[in-house]
Amino acid sequence: METNTTPVNHKQRDLLLGLLFDGIGMLSFTIPGIGEFSDVIWAPIAGYLMARLYKGTAGKVAGVFTFLEELVPFTDVLPSFTLMWIYTYLIKGEK
Repeated sequence: METNTTPVNHKQRDLLLGLLFDGIGMLSFTIPGIGEFSDVIWAPIAGYLMARLYKGTAGKVAGVFTFLEELVPFTDVLPSFTLMWIYTYLIKGEK
């Protein structure tokens, strides 16, 4: 039996996870009133996930930015995970 030893494509994985996490962050718009309260719970989780997804100083800075972006009302429209992916893979050109 042959096993698949193809390395995980981090670029695609990070994009898909980023889109998922940005979508979760935007869900607060679907429930008026209660939605902004949910950001209090999602903000630290999103900040942590960002710092784990992108290593180093850039990941830590992005984690703090994401935490604040999710915590401040009406800023959920910013797709912080997707923007970090664009910075990491398109602007910086990491493989």
